[in-house]
Amino acid sequence: MAIWAIGDIQGCYDPLRHLLDAIDFEPDRDTLWLAGDLVNRGPKSLKTLRFVHSIRDSVITVLGNHDLHLLALHSSTVRNGNRFRSLRKLLNASDADELCDWLRHRPLAHYDEKLDSLLVHAGTYPRWTASKTLARAAEVEAALQNDDYADLLSRMYGNMPNKWSGKLTGYKRLRFIINCLTRMRMITPDDRLDLAFSGSPWRTRKGLRPWFGADDPAWAGTRIVFGHWSALGLLVLPDVVSLDTGCIWGRQLTAVRLDKRLPRVVQVEGQD
Repeated sequence: MAIWAIGDIQGCYDPLRHLLDAIDFEPDRDTLWLAGDLVNRGPKSLKTLRFVHSIRDSVITVLGNHDLHLLALHSSTVRNGNRFRSLRKLLNASDADELCDWLRHRPLAHYDEKLDSLLVHAGTYPRWTASKTLARAAEVEAALQNDDYADLLSRMYGNMPNKWSGKLTGYKRLRFIINCLTRMRMITPDDRLDLAFSGSPWRTRKGLRPWFGADDPAWAGTRIVFGHWSALGLLVLPDVVSLDTGCIWGRQLTAVRLDKRLPRVVQVEGQD
């Protein structure tokens, strides 16, 4: 059995199928870790989500920011403007309720003890251990799986608060957790999220650093597997695996095998 991790698919169904062929993926034998953002921007969000749902027993996927936005659109808590026209076919599909209900019950973080690896979409807070990350993620998951989940989806938008405190409560607390796990890239020296940043970590203003570059992170010793950051690209280090290689921008879709001492990397061409 192989365990493969794949970065942001974002509705790029054809590259996904090509990549699964390239790694000889067999649902009855292998497991896929998907780093979130299954949908949006690409031409085949509906087909992608239907396919992932069809092999769900062999898939572990975490929620990304685009997945959460799909859920907000589906729950009618935000309007579907032209920016999200790639999701219209999915939202109007006969099985949209089933697909979105399944997606709503996906985690924001997944941990494998044997691999000592944590799967998240964007990253984890420097002062959270893997177990604390799972606990924080579970708070959001419980709210998403509650009957009044639409209220959370309507209140999750915004960049504040930008620093963690155990004293945070209510939607401010949940918003920070969501932003940390699904939107974070750069942080300040005092561990504040800079959510306005979206470029290359090698071209940034003084004082900012990648979240995984914080001093003495609490999660040290655990491998963090994530996507979200196409400008960062592929990064395979002992404690960090960055998977988003810009498939939607015509670059590559990447799979990394996690259950071997030396991770194997396979890439296919991205969306035309």
